[in-house]
Amino acid sequence: MAKKQQDQRADEGRKAVFRIPTTAYLAIGLLTVCVTPIALGEIGGFQWLYVFPLALLVFVARTRTVANREGLQVRTVFGQRDLPWSSLKGLAITNKARVRAVLGDDTQVALPTVRTRHLPVLALVSEGKIKDPSGVLSDEELAGHKPAAEAAPEPSPEPAEPKPSADAEQTSGGDGKPAE
Repeated sequence: MAKKQQDQRADEGRKAVFRIPTTAYLAIGLLTVCVTPIALGEIGGFQWLYVFPLALLVFVARTRTVANREGLQVRTVFGQRDLPWSSLKGLAITNKARVRAVLGDDTQVALPTVRTRHLPVLALVSEGKIKDPSGVLSDEELAGHKPAAEAAPEPSPEPAEPKPSADAEQTSGGDGKPAE
């Protein structure tokens, strides 16, 4: 069973999911705890305050961008949009390091939770259809092939101990006195 799932995942290719970190659920829980004394207090009618933590919960759970071999899947609270790599003209970067997909007709689609630091990952997942502007990845890595130089990593030599300079005083033991 596990082998079958592993083979299926290998056929799908690389996949990257960009979403809001799960630690956001802790903040939502804290907000719920803070709202509870007001919502359930002596003054009635404030139970509607639980709408805010619930709305944030839905926002964190739904909002994401998934990149795979076929393209991008952009999911927001109220909808979902699939963007194949062939329909993309490129990517645009906003002033706040957010990334937008530019379609063939020059319309821009916001990619939630994708930032400029994620561009090498998008380039890797797209298998070279999107170029890596950072230059971190080579063309062979983007195509899915490792360069021959990196195929077998060599063990790094152990660092040699630094030799004392001629100006440095030689000390014996831990007393800090010069050796005689």
